Amino acid sequence: MAVAVAVKALRPSAAVPVYATEDAAGADLSADIDGPLTLKPGERALVPTGISIALPRGYEAQVRPRSGLALKHGLTCLNSPGTVDADYRGELKVILANLGQEPFTVEPQMRIAQMIVAPVSRARFSLVPELPETGRGAGGFGSTGIKRHAKAAAKKPAGAAHKTSVPKKRK
Repeated sequence: MAVAVAVKALRPSAAVPVYATEDAAGADLSADIDGPLTLKPGERALVPTGISIALPRGYEAQVRPRSGLALKHGLTCLNSPGTVDADYRGELKVILANLGQEPFTVEPQMRIAQMIVAPVSRARFSLVPELPETGRGAGGFGSTGIKRHAKAAAKKPAGAAHKTSVPKKRK
């Protein structure tokens, strides 16, 4: 199902978000900058896209990193996913951070992030004196460990082999 999103170009050089493939979930956002922008390792910058959007009520846009830039260069989006509310009409900007070991140069019109349009659920919050008990309770931040749980192992289909990739030794 396609959701209609109005896009306003704020500058002539601005690029409309595009899906790179037919089944891509995210539409690419491009840097609308006048010249190259180099981020040293550990640096961050607010990069304009040159567009503003109008989402339908009941939807949000999520701005996320592009996996290739993250893997190959350590470039990511901070505050990820960044939420664009349906009533926001300002310019979309991306907080890029270089977590890599080398400087990275953002070129004008480079695809720097991806945007996912998704429906939003709104909660009805109610103050209560007590919460229902659970097996986990207040345990958080690592309280469940890192090893696979016995319950997950028990759900493995009979006869299913666990495949791992082991690097071959070089001669």
